[in-house]
Amino acid sequence: MKISKQIFDFLRNVSNNNNREWFGRHKDEYLSARAEFEAFTADFLKLAAAIDPSIGTPDVKNSIYRFYRDTRFSPDKRPYKNNFCCFAARGGKNSRLPGYFVSISPGQSMMGCGLYCLDADEQKRVRTEICNFSEEIVDIVESEAFTSVYTLWGEKLKTFPRGYETGFHGDYLLKHKALSAMTTFTDEQVLGPDFETLVEHRIRLAEPLNAFLTRALEAPDETTIDF
Repeated sequence: MKISKQIFDFLRNVSNNNNREWFGRHKDEYLSARAEFEAFTADFLKLAAAIDPSIGTPDVKNSIYRFYRDTRFSPDKRPYKNNFCCFAARGGKNSRLPGYFVSISPGQSMMGCGLYCLDADEQKRVRTEICNFSEEIVDIVESEAFTSVYTLWGEKLKTFPRGYETGFHGDYLLKHKALSAMTTFTDEQVLGPDFETLVEHRIRLAEPLNAFLTRALEAPDETTIDF
């Protein structure tokens, strides 16, 4: 598993020349960087699946996000992203299940886990699981090992959602519209010889959270509690 300076150089150049004319003249550089990131993604998927077999064997191309931005409804009309990113999850990048997200960008490389966007039914399932197994989820997200690397993030409600019991340790997690966590990497870590070891360690720390959330989403309807 390797990220070379070539990818960082290309992404810096795109950030400074984010237009179709420049990109057209440097398409070969993009294709070379893309090929290297595909090789990285293949290794990342194998590593993630070895630690978390529940993700199956996702396809590489179905796990990498488009480099071309969708500008149709955005005031930002820059045509290209400034990062390469992929998602290791059952079903690939469009999966509704938890997975392991990696984004590579100079000065902004990161890895995420958990669930970022939930519909109403999914929110209910996750919150029910939190209420039913509060000690388990607290042990995961408040452990010293987890908090030394990951930070919970995403949108939160200002008050507790209606219909849920509170007053237990970990009830603050009910305010999360979803439940995800993020960790960052320095450029030196990404380009260094120990990057694979770092990624492996952080996947292992993230796996219990993903397992908890997967169980919540896949619980049979009769085992969920309607508060």
